Amino acid sequence: MARARARTTTGELTGWRHVSRAKAAAWLMAGWIALLWALEVVDTATGHALDGYGVSPRDTGELRDIVPSAFLHYGFDHLMANTIPLAVMGFLAALGGIRRFLGVAALIIVADGLGVWLVSPEYSVTAGASGLVFGLFGYLVARGFVDRSAPDIVVGLLVGAIWGGSIWFGISPGQDGVSWQGHLFGLAAGILAAFVFRRRAPRRAAPPTYV
Repeated sequence: MARARARTTTGELTGWRHVSRAKAAAWLMAGWIALLWALEVVDTATGHALDGYGVSPRDTGELRDIVPSAFLHYGFDHLMANTIPLAVMGFLAALGGIRRFLGVAALIIVADGLGVWLVSPEYSVTAGASGLVFGLFGYLVARGFVDRSAPDIVVGLLVGAIWGGSIWFGISPGQDGVSWQGHLFGLAAGILAAFVFRRRAPRRAAPPTYV
């Protein structure tokens, strides 16, 4: 018996690729957020035993806490304030590719943590995902212009319109209990990440040379 199979068009393949990326981005951020909440539950249940993994400035032993500190919070109110912007901006950033997103996040976390370690006030202890949030904001706003991508420029403008005021307020000095240094370094690291992880234009074949 003869069988016929429908031909898959380029548009259909592109659509499935977009759906697959969206699912992967959603699962990644759902797991990331779940990890943050699980850690805060453990921290609360153990009498805040994890709070010591925050970053204290200019102590070389504290350099090992740069990465863990980005996953810890000082209470559920602190965590809740970071959850929605991290979930939304992380999802939008991860739509560009999971490996690219993980590279961006790693650069932001490390650069932001080093900045906090270098310039934060003496005797302070800094922790929280807000450095990553500010970094993703900077990355999303800059990415479209760096990649020369109209859709990404629109996404960046929308992100800027929604969270721009909060970002500006967050990098303003003089707020008790708020690490404006962590916010500022995170923002700068996110903009840097847009350049480091920019999409390379495909190389064009050289025209033939006749002699």
